[in-house]
Amino acid sequence: MLLQMQVWAFMLLQEAGAPGWDFRHLWEQMGTLAKCVVIVMFLMSAWSIGVMIDRIMAYNAARKQSRQFAPAVAGALREGKLDEAIKIADRYKKSHLAKVVVAGLQEFQAHQGASEISGEEIEASKRALERAEAIVHAELKRGVSALATIGSTAPFVGLFGTVVGIINAFKTMAAQKTPGIGAIAGGISEALVTTAIGLFVAVPAVWMFNYFTGRIDAFDVEMGNSSSELVDYFLKRTQARAGVRK
Repeated sequence: MLLQMQVWAFMLLQEAGAPGWDFRHLWEQMGTLAKCVVIVMFLMSAWSIGVMIDRIMAYNAARKQSRQFAPAVAGALREGKLDEAIKIADRYKKSHLAKVVVAGLQEFQAHQGASEISGEEIEASKRALERAEAIVHAELKRGVSALATIGSTAPFVGLFGTVVGIINAFKTMAAQKTPGIGAIAGGISEALVTTAIGLFVAVPAVWMFNYFTGRIDAFDVEMGNSSSELVDYFLKRTQARAGVRK
C-alpha cells in the first residue's frame, strides 16, 4: 500500500504540472548510478512493505488465536485433563501462547507415569517453557530487524545518490562552461529526488519497527505470565498428588 502511495504521489505531482517535478524527464536525465540508487530504494521499500504485511498478519492471528486458546486450555487444566489441554494447544498453531504452553505440558506429561514427581521434573518443564519462549520470540522478530536496517540506511543511500547527482551537475556545468545556478538547477533537482525518496522509504520503516517492537514486548510479557502460571499449576498438581498418597 505504501508503494502504491508513492506511485500515486508521483503521478499527482506530474499531473499538477509543477515545474521541476516531471519525473519522466528527470529519470531520463539521471545517470546510471543515480538510477541504480533509485531502484535500490524502491526494492528496499518493497521489502519493508512485505515485512510489514507479513508481521501484521502474523501478530493479528497470534492475538486472535491466543484469546480463543487461553479460556479453552484453562478449562481443561482445571479439570486435570492434560491430554485434552495438549490437543487444544495443537489446534491453535498460530498462537504464541499455545506454542509455549504445549511445550511445558508435554514435558510435564512425560513424567506423569512416575511414582513421584521431584523438583527436577518441575525444573525440566520450566526449562522447556523457557526454550519455547526463546523460539517463539525469534519467530515473532523475524524480518523486523530488516525494517531497522532499511530505516537507518535508506536516507544515506538517498544522500549518496544526491552527492553523485550534484557531482554530475557540476561536471556538466564545467563541460558546457556556462556559469550560474541555471546551468546546474536541473541536475541538482534530479539529485535531491533521491534524498526525498530515501526519506520516504525510511520514515514508515522506522515507525513500523517501533510499533512491532512494542507488540513483541507485549507478547513476551504474555508468554512469561503464562509460563509462570503453568509452573504454579505443575507445583500445585504435584503437591496434590503427594497429599493423596499420604
